[in-house]
Amino acid sequence: MKFTLSWLKDHLDTDASVDEIAEALTDLGLEVEEIVNPADRLAGFTLGHVKHAEKHPDADKLRVCTVETDEGDLQIICGAPNAREGITVVVCKPGMYIPGLDITISVGKIRGVESFGMMASERELELSEEHDGIIELPSGEVGDKFVDWLAENDPSKVDPMIEIAITPNRPDALGVEGIARDLAARGIGTLKQRDYAPVPGDFECPIKVSIDEDTLDGAPHFTGRLIRGVKNGPSPQWLQDQLKAIGLRPISALVDITNYMTFDHNRPLHVFDADKVQGNLRVHRAKGGETLVALDEKEYTLQPGMMVISDDKGPESIAGIMGGEETGCTEETVNVFLESAFWDHVQIALTGRALKINSDARYRFERGVDPDYTREGLEHATQMILDICGGEASNVVEAGKAPNHGRAYKLDAARVQSLVGMDIPESEQRQTLTRLGFRLGGEMAHVPSWRPDVLGEADLVEEVARIASLTKLQGKPLPRVTDGIPKAVMTPTQRRQSMARRTCAALGYNECVSYTFIDQASAALFGGGDDATQLENPISSEMSHMRPDLLPGLLQAAARNQARGYADVALFEVGPVFHDGEPGDQKTQITGLLVGRSGPKDVHGASRPVDVFDAKADAEAILAAIGAPAKVQILRDGDAWWHPGRHGKICLGPKKVLGVFGELHPRVLQAMDIKGPAMAFTIWPDEVPLPRKSGATRAALELRDLQAVERDFAFVVDEGVEALTLVNAAAGADKALIEDVRVFDEFIGGSLGEGKKSLAITVRLQPTDTTLKEKDIEAVAEKIIAKVTKATGGVLRG
Repeated sequence: MKFTLSWLKDHLDTDASVDEIAEALTDLGLEVEEIVNPADRLAGFTLGHVKHAEKHPDADKLRVCTVETDEGDLQIICGAPNAREGITVVVCKPGMYIPGLDITISVGKIRGVESFGMMASERELELSEEHDGIIELPSGEVGDKFVDWLAENDPSKVDPMIEIAITPNRPDALGVEGIARDLAARGIGTLKQRDYAPVPGDFECPIKVSIDEDTLDGAPHFTGRLIRGVKNGPSPQWLQDQLKAIGLRPISALVDITNYMTFDHNRPLHVFDADKVQGNLRVHRAKGGETLVALDEKEYTLQPGMMVISDDKGPESIAGIMGGEETGCTEETVNVFLESAFWDHVQIALTGRALKINSDARYRFERGVDPDYTREGLEHATQMILDICGGEASNVVEAGKAPNHGRAYKLDAARVQSLVGMDIPESEQRQTLTRLGFRLGGEMAHVPSWRPDVLGEADLVEEVARIASLTKLQGKPLPRVTDGIPKAVMTPTQRRQSMARRTCAALGYNECVSYTFIDQASAALFGGGDDATQLENPISSEMSHMRPDLLPGLLQAAARNQARGYADVALFEVGPVFHDGEPGDQKTQITGLLVGRSGPKDVHGASRPVDVFDAKADAEAILAAIGAPAKVQILRDGDAWWHPGRHGKICLGPKKVLGVFGELHPRVLQAMDIKGPAMAFTIWPDEVPLPRKSGATRAALELRDLQAVERDFAFVVDEGVEALTLVNAAAGADKALIEDVRVFDEFIGGSLGEGKKSLAITVRLQPTDTTLKEKDIEAVAEKIIAKVTKATGGVLRG
């Protein structure tokens, strides 16, 4: 939205500077994007007087002038035909920048004669396109600043232009009057009240208007009148200057008046050449297929349901967006039909997008205009046409009525303090709303028709705070709810997720944040991809389902890395997964992926391919970090995407699964385009039991002062017996005395025979009361042998 300072002062009585106004506008929420002040580029130019002028000795069209300036007499050579003795001119001294020529002048010689500056024309100073001669001023003293002379004698030449950004919720600020109202409420001047009396009609309007029944929801109110005997010549200079300053090209008086109303009051209008209108005007919906050549000289094909204004011949205007070229006004127009209507913003937006038309009318109607100003805007524009173009006006013809958007909300003065944190007296709040156009009755504030964005009590508070300025808001610390150390803010689940991220990063993994949406094929590989998790409106075909697992996203990231030459990756992610469409079917996972080798190539052979036990060790480290019990079971029978013989479930029991680790199935890797084996782990942090004690203190450290004893055992068992079964059996022989059991050797073949293997374990015994004697150790050893024999069918190796 662009406007000039003088245009603003038509509505606002103020002495504030441009900078003060710009600062206030930005603080009010109308952010200033640009200020173009012509006075800035003219600040250095001063007035001079030509004391003497004579022909150049070596050029017929040049004159050597002696110019009196504030720095003394200067010799200036000029080629303008009006350069003569006795005139007051604008002097450009050496070293000054000439905006119209884009040069910085200096002392130079012209045909052998030195020139110490120049006398400027209007085009050289970017004041107009006039360049037939230098500027001649009818008044002014030598040494006066040219900008001061312009401000006093021709202020439009140095009128600052301000451009502000308008948010979609403030359509009232699309008119200069609305901007002035906000500034007046802030205290930057006083709003000028401009009442427009209805223009009496001199005759009945020969053109009638009607609105079809099925169109009233999109066009509830339509007004118009005929004005005959107008003269459509150039508009007055003041109007042309205002339109030029905001980047609009003056066309004719009638068109310029409608443009002025659009930017001055946010009231788009349209004028038809009444002599080209056949019969009456009708607002209706298009059947589809009709064509119209608009004022932009482009032909548009209307779609079914679009609102149009038609005469007896056919469509003459795209309602609320752009008029038709056939009934447009020209210099020969003498009779016009002036239209002012209110249109539904949603339907205007849909039509504008469908036809790809961008016009000032569409821009304003789809954001919202004042419905109560429809008839008053017609009267205002009528008076302007009569004043500028002459003629006589008919009675107003009207169809429908202005929609009732009246609403009121309670003004609760205390809510300003609770919602904003500012202490503003109630009297100041009421005064602010009154200045903004609200009508107060008791505790109720009635919203003005031009503010569609005010839709509740909180919006009243926002208006009060906005005008009072949020820059005055002072930060205050929140009061303590309780004395002493406050309770933790994060929940146990949040703390576990944070600790899991830190642990994964410490283990060398890089965190990924992937989409929660994946394609159906990838989801099906991990137990998903059904209708329950399908999106109704997916972003793309590759994001059609909610992810059932974090592994698909990590595998896709690994595949992209491999395609770019990064074969060794370690990735992890913490996030939700979805197994159905209900809220309770969402769970949190901690998932890591290892692909490639354990490290870079090494001369000592330290680099090796990652294996299942790398994933197992990392999973156990993360479980330990989030507080999982140390003693767990490793079971098989994981999901189908794990390698059937190279994975394990970390459990507290057959039904309490904390996580799973292992190698991914080759079929899954092939489908996800992963080269080589891939190891992974998945942990469900919500399945980890919470600690019984919620305090922050640690348990007392227990140190043993008695010597521990270790004994080795080797058992011959069937080849299919799992080492974990043997370890668990040995550990259960005496839970109070046995501290640790670990496998240190495996032997297959030799004298053991076919289908047999030898597993060697070390059992660590830690006494608590007395030092172990040989008989005590032998007793425990017998229990271990018995337990292992019963659990595995193995025998002690001789």
